[in-house]
Amino acid sequence: MGKLTLSIAEKIISSAFEKAADLKLKPLTVVVLDAGGHMIAMARQDGSSIMRPQIAGGKAYGALAVGTGTRWLNANTETRPHFVQALNGASGGQIVPVPGGVLVKDADGEVLGAVGVTGDTSDNDEAAAVAGIEAVSLIADCG
Repeated sequence: MGKLTLSIAEKIISSAFEKAADLKLKPLTVVVLDAGGHMIAMARQDGSSIMRPQIAGGKAYGALAVGTGTRWLNANTETRPHFVQALNGASGGQIVPVPGGVLVKDADGEVLGAVGVTGDTSDNDEAAAVAGIEAVSLIADCG
């Protein structure tokens, strides 16, 4: 595939919101980053609180930073807190190390970017991200 486009990012977001509606989740915010960590698209559902864009972006950025979904980072906050603290310091505090940051890969395993979702529980955020990614026939790596 090569890269995520705005059109694909918008489909990921709309599909994540559809999954949220199916699961009756709280209002979500979804951020889609390219492989270089640059924002392609972001959308907030009505009622999503004011820090949600930063949290969703931090989840997506964290996934890109370590090359796997933020579920892995969350596990490491318990077993290697010094590592996650140092990583977050090195990133200027940009990483949010909880589930909901999911890598987007093509069929060859190439990282195309990441999706970050926030607004409900971390597990539900992650489910919405995965649904969005899979809706565009790409591979979701949760870590």
